[in-house]
Amino acid sequence: MGKTVDYYFSPISPWTYLGHARFADMAKRHGALVNVKPTDFGKVFPISGGLPLPKRAPQRQAYRLVELKRFSAHLKIPLNLQPKFFPAPGDLAAQTIIAAGKAGGSDAAMRLAGAVQRACWAEERNIADADTLGALCTEQGMDAAALAAAAQSDAVKAAYAAYTQEAIERNVFGAPSYVIDGEIFWGQDRLEFVERALASK
Repeated sequence: MGKTVDYYFSPISPWTYLGHARFADMAKRHGALVNVKPTDFGKVFPISGGLPLPKRAPQRQAYRLVELKRFSAHLKIPLNLQPKFFPAPGDLAAQTIIAAGKAGGSDAAMRLAGAVQRACWAEERNIADADTLGALCTEQGMDAAALAAAAQSDAVKAAYAAYTQEAIERNVFGAPSYVIDGEIFWGQDRLEFVERALASK
């Protein structure tokens, strides 16, 4: 059995999207267990010094677009720099991913998380919309109605709040963050270091 990775992310984050498939493949190759933990960064940022995108300085917003374009081209991953449905609330998507994990385990949660991210950043779909999320569940071979109900359950909402609080307590401040043996790796551009950590004895 490989190492365990606690994966803190926002379903609406483009950086999470750019790293997700590579991380999923990496975890499988190294036999790692991924604890999929969607996190409400709207609660993390005020504590960690981060700012939501609209409140960032213009030069930071401009450079973000440059970097997204650069990484999209480098990784050969399609990405709409300014998608039709962004920004959008990520809570329902996060809760649906958590519900998928409770029903089908880590692999199911990872699959749905990837589908949700692609929907926003490559397919111009609204991941804040319940019908869109239902369609994504169905496309992944999951029971859309059951997951829609579970996503609104007290247990799933409590898990979402717990992951967010846990992220805060572990000093996570940005998405995606991968925590291995207590060490934080922030950003899809740190996946080389994540792989080294997964490969180490």
